[in-house]
Amino acid sequence: MLQELMTALALVGTGAVVYAAAAARVIRQYERGVVLRFGRLTGSVRGPGFTLIVPGIDRLHKVNMQIVTMPVPAQDGITRDNVTVRVDAVIYFKVVDPVDAIIRVEDYRFAVSQMAQTSLRSILGKSNLDELLSNREKLNQGLELMMDSPAVEWGVTIDRVEIKDVSLPEGMKRSMARQAEADRERRSRLINADAELQASKKLAQAAAVMSEQPAALQLRLLQTVVAVAAEKNSTLVLPFPVELLRFLERAGDHREDQAATPSSQAATETPSTRAEEAPAPRFPSPVPEAVGRS
Repeated sequence: MLQELMTALALVGTGAVVYAAAAARVIRQYERGVVLRFGRLTGSVRGPGFTLIVPGIDRLHKVNMQIVTMPVPAQDGITRDNVTVRVDAVIYFKVVDPVDAIIRVEDYRFAVSQMAQTSLRSILGKSNLDELLSNREKLNQGLELMMDSPAVEWGVTIDRVEIKDVSLPEGMKRSMARQAEADRERRSRLINADAELQASKKLAQAAAVMSEQPAALQLRLLQTVVAVAAEKNSTLVLPFPVELLRFLERAGDHREDQAATPSSQAATETPSTRAEEAPAPRFPSPVPEAVGRS
């Protein structure tokens, strides 16, 4: 009798151990448990730690509450200004309601991935190429708003969306490079022109000051000679006064004017003027003849 009782107790203990092993579940700190009994939601969400379920009747679904990083595959699209681009992105999301994530959607990860791809293609068609390259922050915010609205019904919240890379056709890259080069050249020319304008103003002011003090020009000439002589070369510099050049130029102009004056007078004389200027003929006086006769 005692042996049978011991056997029964052993069987009960073994069954209890097996049942406990089958019913025991451990939920980690970053997880939450949702129990479905005969396919229906029962009880509240199970917190982290040790918990028990009814083996064969209950089914425990563990939901990760951590932020999930999911890459979005590269999507080909056409921008609003008809440029073909290839864009990929990354999305950060987390589950805020484990019950909705299990009950309302079959696979919330796959649903978020597909929604991210369609939203990315949609935002590409609404944006220009310049916005896609220079104003990504605005596009990221637009993607987040587009994805967050349906994701809330699934118990998921979109934490952040980032566009990773924008791939352009090779022809478009070359066109943009030429455009950037032309723009840099234009800016360099404007800067050089501005520098020339400022330098001309300063030179005009310096010339005005030197004109008041002629000795300043000689000092500047000597400084130039010293600067040239400092360079060890075989160039011979001979200072030549500018005033002497001006004197020689004025003397040459005066000689040309004098040479041109007689020729102009000779050209203006006519036969009539020469006849008028010719002296009248002189005839002998009749007085001596009268005297001889007498």
